[in-house]
Amino acid sequence: MRVVLNQVSALGLKAGIGHYAHQLYCALRKHAHDVDSIESYPTGWVRKVCDFYSRSRPRLDSRRSQYDVRRSRSVGSFMLGGLHQIGFRVVANRFRAQHARRHYQLYHEPNFIPLPCDVPTLATIHDLSLLLHPQWHTPERVAHFHRHVDRALRQCTYFISGSEAARREAIKTLSIPPERITRIYHGIREDLGPQSPAVVKRTLDELGLPRHYLLYVGTIEPRKNLLNLLKAYCGLPANYRSRYPLLLIGKWGWNAKELVDSICRLKEKGVIHAGYVPDRHLAAVYSGARALVYPSRYEGFGLPPLEMMACGGAVLASTADAIVETVGRKACLLDPDDVDGWRKAMARVIADQDWWRSLRYGTLDVARPFTWDRCALETLTVYRKLCAPEKKRVGRAA
Repeated sequence: MRVVLNQVSALGLKAGIGHYAHQLYCALRKHAHDVDSIESYPTGWVRKVCDFYSRSRPRLDSRRSQYDVRRSRSVGSFMLGGLHQIGFRVVANRFRAQHARRHYQLYHEPNFIPLPCDVPTLATIHDLSLLLHPQWHTPERVAHFHRHVDRALRQCTYFISGSEAARREAIKTLSIPPERITRIYHGIREDLGPQSPAVVKRTLDELGLPRHYLLYVGTIEPRKNLLNLLKAYCGLPANYRSRYPLLLIGKWGWNAKELVDSICRLKEKGVIHAGYVPDRHLAAVYSGARALVYPSRYEGFGLPPLEMMACGGAVLASTADAIVETVGRKACLLDPDDVDGWRKAMARVIADQDWWRSLRYGTLDVARPFTWDRCALETLTVYRKLCAPEKKRVGRAA
């Protein structure tokens, strides 16, 4: 079995899909048998160019997020859209050349829209926000999605989703036959676990972060519903906010001007934006938090709540379907639009020690089944299922 896994999304500063692509590839290589070949693409100079673009793109989007979205849709969007399309064609052409040499049996695209090719294709569908909520994404990303989605559905012979909620949505919205899509949960990195007070203190001091805080981890963008979180947090008594500032970890996303303005204005009320924190520090940052607050309106999986539970922490999260599916039995779940409910929950998790302990109790058990080893083994089962017919044909020909 010879499979190639696209790693373009894993280059640069990794977001959710990038972590998925990278961690899955590493785990697949660990569990593949000697008769199995799991390869990555791109390689060589194409990988270097893609990595440079991936590292530069967040800075471009960050600058654009500082301005009114209507103005950002003009020249900048046109230029970035054109650059993205040129890059997409170059990457696709080089991929076809690599396939001609390597003769892959299966191509796995971890970011839904595959490179155009004649290799049997499997794609992972994380969520359908580009289709259902285009206002949450850059115009060039939306245009790229609509330009290629029909081809993607024709090209792919099979699909993977990260949650049952995403699977149901794909079946309903994209008319994918249920027998052509399998739910395989993502994993949690092995280095994420409860950290000692000494490690937490050393890490927080190194990062210049406060000793006590409520924590949000994720991209700073409208779909994460942070404006409502800020309203709820600023409604807390001043002494609560002084004891537990709201620490926001994550890079700026698209259309974040209102969030930029709000966060800058609310610094004196205890709101801290620390930006992107390297992966090696996340376990300590999670472990040092009083609770994770995650009010996202929509998720295909929702990794931060599970990561927080893997570190033994308390979670206040929204009722987005995928979050309910993964952490619903231990998290405190709140309607994303219930600002007063979020304010009361944050006040309670700060003041009520017994409730705080009850939210933490059993969280390690919730997180334990979500491993990259399990994700890789279940993915390998799909690979072998899709490659089996070709193996049989080769055996008959021999």
